[in-house]
Amino acid sequence: MMSKHEPLAGNYFVSAYPPFSCWQPDLTPAFRQALDRPAPRDAAAPFGLYVHIPFCVQRCQYCYYMAYDGQLQEMNGYLSALNQELSIYVNSPAFAERRLSFVYFGGGTPSLLSVAQLGRFFDELQNTVAWDSVEEATFECAPRSVTEIKLRALREAGITRLSLGVQQLDDDVLRKNGRVHGVSDTLRAYDRIRQVGFDIVNLDLIVGLIGETEESFMGSLERIIELAPDSVTIYQLEIPLNTPLYRSIRENSLENAPADWTTKRARLERAFTRLEQAGYSINSAYCAVRDTETCRFVYQDAQYRGTDLLGIGVSSFSYMSGFHQQNRTELSAYMECLSAGELPLGRAYELQPSERLVREFVLQLKLGRVDVAYLRNKYGIDPVKRFSDTLQELRSAGWLEIESDQVLLTRSGLLRVDRLIPEFYLDEHRGSRYS
Repeated sequence: MMSKHEPLAGNYFVSAYPPFSCWQPDLTPAFRQALDRPAPRDAAAPFGLYVHIPFCVQRCQYCYYMAYDGQLQEMNGYLSALNQELSIYVNSPAFAERRLSFVYFGGGTPSLLSVAQLGRFFDELQNTVAWDSVEEATFECAPRSVTEIKLRALREAGITRLSLGVQQLDDDVLRKNGRVHGVSDTLRAYDRIRQVGFDIVNLDLIVGLIGETEESFMGSLERIIELAPDSVTIYQLEIPLNTPLYRSIRENSLENAPADWTTKRARLERAFTRLEQAGYSINSAYCAVRDTETCRFVYQDAQYRGTDLLGIGVSSFSYMSGFHQQNRTELSAYMECLSAGELPLGRAYELQPSERLVREFVLQLKLGRVDVAYLRNKYGIDPVKRFSDTLQELRSAGWLEIESDQVLLTRSGLLRVDRLIPEFYLDEHRGSRYS
């Protein structure tokens, strides 16, 4: 069962199964060979694209993503490399007749791109791959880089969902965590976003930031509720070992100690309760939406049901034809591969059917509910029977229920879902390093 000891530092959020440490460079040739075979599944099945823009003005204290600060001069060459990478993929047999259903632009800080760069990039991208089937296109923005002319360019390019990295509305907390924006930047950006108009506007928050108090966090949330975004996403702060924040903890150089997991979960629970009081519905372990019918997050939900996702850009991840694959993680190596006309493959893993079942089951747990009938029909295995011992233990602990062909997490289970997920791993993956 789940250990009662929860380390302050280390990776917490589970985004893939098997763990990244199981992916190996010597498996990339098999992934490359799979691209030379027609896709084994229905070409009409959902298919997604993730585009990684790794540039930032300044690295945040808690950031563990592949991001480069102070290298904005590399952006033009990088955008050309992205399009070249995409061109190689779409000309592969595995992509024949496949149509994009959703696109996500993440970072880094994608909104650092200028209007001219955005125009050229979207023109090239949409000339390379058909865009007419895209039902959701998400673009991440940082408050200080948002301008009205840039927002209009994004809307005209087909962006439907805008996600603004707010983190909190408290200047002191933002400063202590290395954010370059202030509260006034967020409010100005949000006003511009609403004036231009997008189908869905999401505000990203983090609970447990350095310097945060109960009063500062809940006060920040009240101001967010007043803004009435379509969606509010709240992540619990994690402190991976490759972050500036972890180095500060190790060197004992922080003014304030970070909150422990009990504190973070308690604050998140209060936040979810307050959002529900304000008319929002909790639809995952991290997100509250105003309207469950219109405020969908296709990028997330499709992946949790096993949809193929192509990731382009340095360090980006793909899940294609039963393979996980991660690109090269060094910017120079990434660019050099594409200059030579080669895909910048870094490491890969081919999932067996039993591993695909586990992958979809644990990712759907993040939604707070698992469609047992769907997985039974897809894999010919009853997940309730397959995971019976673990499910009963977690049920006895009060973290989930089983009813009407669904596994349903309780609120307390939802708040700690990323700690529960490894309990369902196959034996050979238990205790594996995260990355």
